[in-house]
Amino acid sequence: MTAPVSYLDYNASAPLLPEAAAAMTATFALMGNPSSVHRAGRAARAVIEDAREAVAALVNVTPAQVVFTSGATEANGLALVTGPVTASAVEHPSVLAWAEAETIGVDADGVIDLPALDNRLREFPPAVVALMLANNETGVLQPVVDAAALAHGCGARLHCDAVQGPGRVAVDFQALGADTLSLSAHKFGGPKGVGALILRPGLELPAVIKGGGQERRRRSGTENLAGIAGFGAAALTAGAALKDAPRIAAVRDAFEARLADQAPQARVLGQGAARLCNTSCIMLPGVSAETQLMRLDLANVLVSAGSACSSGKIAPSHVLTAMGASEADFKCAIRVSFGPGSTAADLDTFFSAWMPLALTAAA
Repeated sequence: MTAPVSYLDYNASAPLLPEAAAAMTATFALMGNPSSVHRAGRAARAVIEDAREAVAALVNVTPAQVVFTSGATEANGLALVTGPVTASAVEHPSVLAWAEAETIGVDADGVIDLPALDNRLREFPPAVVALMLANNETGVLQPVVDAAALAHGCGARLHCDAVQGPGRVAVDFQALGADTLSLSAHKFGGPKGVGALILRPGLELPAVIKGGGQERRRRSGTENLAGIAGFGAAALTAGAALKDAPRIAAVRDAFEARLADQAPQARVLGQGAARLCNTSCIMLPGVSAETQLMRLDLANVLVSAGSACSSGKIAPSHVLTAMGASEADFKCAIRVSFGPGSTAADLDTFFSAWMPLALTAAA
């Protein structure tokens, strides 16, 4: 009999929700192209527009503000292609690829230095400021509202990568003050390979993918009907999932309390800042992330080291480097991220596999 798996890697990807799978399966019987005007095409178009309404409601915008993409990486690129871009030093690689060297430092907990951002904007105002809602490696929340006010004061737009937010914190586009915002369905129970860019009303951005003019001429190409249907279904559940956030936070807090008691040499990175309810980035001195991941994987405990969007490799974390971690430290850091399926039993399984490493390192 195969041992049960303790899946503790929700920040990389959440398991596909049954509602999303059912919505996707239902589209397989739809033969029409969503751009066709006959009844089969209209049926497919209706699925897309229903999903658009669900995604819009998730972040408190109108459906016309939602542009479906292949994921958050494409959405980030669509928002940032009009650069120059100034970004925090802890942004996702798909944002930093556009920012080049124009980054703003963070404090030891990974929170952006707002005075430094203000100074930079006054000296060299960019076209766009990019600041994520929550960091994928540490869960640290960023002061997006304050950064948006600074950006707008200098005539710049504010782009927010909000990928880690839905289902964990309320995501209100209008309240954030952002001009654009990116989402990815698979982070909260939708399918992989579909995301969205949210635009403030009246904002015109050039299309990166040109052709047939789909998505109101912002993103050409026949829409991913099944993926968008699953995205919409997951969006409908994300609001309800917020009710489970206190329970998930209790699991995470119990995990960190147990960590402090049984392995006091370990550190939780970003613990001094406001964080997502589900994320712990822990550093165990003297034990490499690779060793920790392999030991846990053999015990059917699934976690990550750094971002899961780097072609399966374990590379030095630019996030932890920006936070001031030494090379020795960031090589020993792993991310544990909880979700709706996480229970106290997962903590027992984790510590049974991980504690021998901690005890050996402490000896």
